[in-house]
Amino acid sequence: MNLYAVIMAGGVGSRFWPRSRKATPKQLLKIFGNQTMIQETVGRLEGLVPDKNIFVITNEEQSEKIKEQLSKIPEENIIAEPFGKNTAPCIGLAATIIKHKDPEGVLIILPADHLIPDVKKFQKVIRTAVKFAESSDGLVTIGIEPTRPETGYGYIQYLENGVDKGVFAVKSFAEKPNLNTAQRFLESGDFLWNSGMFIWRADSILNEMKALMPDLHEGLIRLSKSIDTDDFYTELRKVYGQVRSISIDYGIMEKSKHVYLVKGDFGWSDVGSWETVYQLSDKNHYENSISGDVFDSSTKNSYIFSDKKFTAVIGVENLIIINTEDSLLICDRKNAQDVKLVVDYLKMNNRDELL
Repeated sequence: MNLYAVIMAGGVGSRFWPRSRKATPKQLLKIFGNQTMIQETVGRLEGLVPDKNIFVITNEEQSEKIKEQLSKIPEENIIAEPFGKNTAPCIGLAATIIKHKDPEGVLIILPADHLIPDVKKFQKVIRTAVKFAESSDGLVTIGIEPTRPETGYGYIQYLENGVDKGVFAVKSFAEKPNLNTAQRFLESGDFLWNSGMFIWRADSILNEMKALMPDLHEGLIRLSKSIDTDDFYTELRKVYGQVRSISIDYGIMEKSKHVYLVKGDFGWSDVGSWETVYQLSDKNHYENSISGDVFDSSTKNSYIFSDKKFTAVIGVENLIIINTEDSLLICDRKNAQDVKLVVDYLKMNNRDELL
């Protein structure tokens, strides 16, 4: 059995505007520490998956920068989608390529922009999932032990009687809930956060796609005939032009009867907004998190980033302030999820220079 990692890195990170742009989205930024988020994602695979078995699915606009940042990954392993079609086609594409290379390959599917401080625990959980996925047709996801009634995450309900050591059958998936529902999920004890990480054999996920997403599977079969030829990207564009844009959760996980779960407790966060960055960042005695050339006075509970110019902040509280060369974001922390509305506005008004 050979182990492969598939890193999904095609997102634009609209909630992280103005730092996150089309060509340099969140996963290519240094949000925490001295490495970008995608470099940290690859780094935590050391000792688990060899570099030659790491694949990155991204888009044409980001692929060159990813090649620069991940110089140890073979260039041919960085696959550029012609346009985004959500996670189901992305995962099907990766599974098709890897199955062509290794019919018995086991895949670890990872988003490029998660924060996971405890790498040792992370790898232990992944190994448990890999062992089960290798010996079964199971589709394994990682559920995160919830620490609060979070409304920004999806949830997974599982059956408490395990089917294998550390592996549980999944009962249902739930969309992002309101606060009261999230509180009930937390109190029930059988709901976990949906991490968006998956482990399965390449043939297992492709068989499920054949049963549940036959149109996508048919396109992938056509695509498989062009792998390792000069026609691959031409055929990929044709296939992507015909398949639906749909997530792996909607397309497969919520319908399949072969879904299982391993619990994860390794300090996970999907870093979904500037508010999450504030919560996870170091703070001064006024509970401000400051990065760059910043003066703050009579200011509390705020996240302030300004690496290109001097920024002075006086007499405010509970703000997100992101100051870049060409844009300034000022946002109440409780509205951090609404930053994507700025991106929508810029698109509608053809302000491509700010995207």
